Formats: sequence, structure tokens, C-alpha cells
Amino acid sequence: MLRVAESRKLHGAWVAAPSTRKAFAELVRRSRLANRKTYFVRLLETGELVGVFNVEEIVRGLFHCAFLGYYAFSPFAGRGYMSEGLALVLNDVFKKLGLHRIEANVQPENLVSKRLVKRRGFRLEGYSSRYLKIAGRWRDHER
Repeated sequence: MLRVAESRKLHGAWVAAPSTRKAFAELVRRSRLANRKTYFVRLLETGELVGVFNVEEIVRGLFHCAFLGYYAFSPFAGRGYMSEGLALVLNDVFKKLGLHRIEANVQPENLVSKRLVKRRGFRLEGYSSRYLKIAGRWRDHER
């Protein structure tokens, strides 16, 4: 939970990372559901938690898609770890999970996040006003 507290300024209005043991346990519980998968990015050398990727609302049938959410922790932000982690997540999503599509929804002001997904081949497909409720407010997102 220490990393979450250190990263509040970095996360700002973009994400609400689990900040209690109970909230983290809920994240782990949800990650075991058939329509979700959570990936923890850790440093090989120390095992420290760098960030988290959530693949959520996995839909099968004709769709085979999901939504991607993610956040880094401030000591590791901007060092390329999340980009490397995203490459591994996408490999797993397409090859092991067999998904056809994954969508990242990013708040327009979150330039770092937009650069991350663009580096890994995502492209802008649209704009959704008041798309997701984050930190108590409905926020616009680019898809």
C-alpha cells in the first residue's frame, strides 16, 4: 500500500489504485473471474511492484475483446517498465487468451498514458464524453 500512497500525485484524477489491504484483496479476487485478468509488472532484480494492467470485461463469442486499464507507481514511472510490461500483456492477450481486440480508454489530458499505448500500436478511434466515473466524476476519454 506504500507505493499507492507515494503515487497519489502521479495517479491524480486518472486512476484510483487500491490503497488498503481490503481493496487490494478485492482486486485479486476480481482478477480470478472469467471475464478479467490482472497482470502485475515487477522488477526482475528485486520483485518490487512497478505497475498493474487490468484486462477487464472480456467478451467471447463473436466479439473476443476486452478493455485495458493500467497504472504505474511513481518510483518507476517514465523508465520504460510499463512499455515493456504492456508488450508482454498484449502478447498474452492475443496469443494465450485468444482475443481479437483490446481497447484502452485514456483521459485526453493524460499525455504519458496516450504515448504508452501509441508506442504499442494502439490508434485513436474516437472520443467519448463523460465515459467513465473516476474519483467521483464522469470523465471524457479517448478510445
